[in-house]
Amino acid sequence: MTSIASPAAAETLSLYVGGKWTPARATETLEDRDPATGELLARIPLGGEADVDAAVRAARAAAAGWAATPVLARTRAVMKLHTLLDAHREELARLVTQDMGKTLADARGEVGRGIESVEAALATPSLLKGETLENVARGVDVETFRQPLGVVAAITPFNFPAMIPLWFLPYALATGNAFVLKPSERDPLPARRIAELCAEVEDIPPGVVNLVLGGREAVDALCAHPEVDAVSFVGSAAVARHVAMRGIEHGKRVQALGGAKNALVLMPDADPEVTVPGVMASAFGAAGQRCLAGSVALLVGSPAEQDDWRDRLAAAAAALRVGPGADPGTDVCPLIGPDARERVEAAIAEAAANGAEVVLDGRRGGGPGGAELGPTLIDNADPEGPAAREELFGPVLTLVRVRDLDAALAWQNRSRYGNASSIYTTSGGAARAWRAGVEAGMLGVNIGVAAPVAWFPFAGWKDSIAGDLHANGRDAVDFYTRQKVVTGRW
Repeated sequence: MTSIASPAAAETLSLYVGGKWTPARATETLEDRDPATGELLARIPLGGEADVDAAVRAARAAAAGWAATPVLARTRAVMKLHTLLDAHREELARLVTQDMGKTLADARGEVGRGIESVEAALATPSLLKGETLENVARGVDVETFRQPLGVVAAITPFNFPAMIPLWFLPYALATGNAFVLKPSERDPLPARRIAELCAEVEDIPPGVVNLVLGGREAVDALCAHPEVDAVSFVGSAAVARHVAMRGIEHGKRVQALGGAKNALVLMPDADPEVTVPGVMASAFGAAGQRCLAGSVALLVGSPAEQDDWRDRLAAAAAALRVGPGADPGTDVCPLIGPDARERVEAAIAEAAANGAEVVLDGRRGGGPGGAELGPTLIDNADPEGPAAREELFGPVLTLVRVRDLDAALAWQNRSRYGNASSIYTTSGGAARAWRAGVEAGMLGVNIGVAAPVAWFPFAGWKDSIAGDLHANGRDAVDFYTRQKVVTGRW
């Protein structure tokens, strides 16, 4: 997508409702700016109940016909979408970089992972198959089958503006549901482009895919709308809990994926050539704006061994280049906006004021777009304080020193989050003990970002999810359908 040249040329985005692009009824808008330059890209209408109602009613009108469409026909429509997405993957990646800020290499990876989710959803006919048991009593048989819920909504975050909509959309469609997407108001341009590509698939009828724009009012309206059957959400832990409570209060099925504070365990026997680059990518990739970011390094061993890890990490982080995501030489992209930079800088200042040592200070004034923040390492922070325990969502790595693996497990398992954790070691025994004992759903062994491929669930624990069924894999099919059990005598 060509960069918009001036604020005067910035369009106000339309909604995609019932197969048509229509202006929002809401008049209030939010400016969408390139995090690297501050350039105005678009104006985002802050839709509310009226806009949500129009989209949901369009979805409801299309839902019965789509559910009655044979599953193979639905899946082939998703296959055609996969082909389109694959043909436009570079365009989508550049749009992610422009709108969200991440490096182009990272954006290409994001788009690729999203397309993998579409590919995985092509297995839906197999995953939808039921079970039978003959002769449970004389002349009595039992069978199970699954049916779509009806209308499902997805509320997606700014940090993966292309991938996370594609976690939900293909499974929802293949299982026979009509879909309403509400992307983050911070960077909705990739979601808008995905909706445009859906519109090009003639086998997806009008109303089966809808796009609404807005902030909290739109979120609350989706969670409360009587015609919405289920809500999928990804965002912070606090908002995940809000979405879950509001959705459940209004009778919805909810999967709400929340925040994280992921620890990377660095054992004394770990290979530095593997460990240090892995920690850098995990802590500072996408400027730490990932729910799988490793934001705490648990340094295991003697004080001398811990100091050696600290020095290696500080030297590597200091060598990373901060800049615009479109620059191939950039390692650490800007944050989503100046407000995010200010929030993370305040957290660094608070840790320092409370006695922590800022080994490497990335505060640098924000750069051209006001959103740049360099890699920051914090040592000797309060191990139970915010820098060690709360999600900062920025390029900040907190070092926590522990004597052995048991102490590392005990520290990690006191966390209220349970999204992910990784261990760096050359010991199979240490890796096995970590895998068995850690209270987190996605684990890495010598891998800093333990992101499962799309055929497996995104399996956070504790406050990292509200609900029991996760995104992707078999969980997605189970979430978007409900089961019937038939006991019959003929």
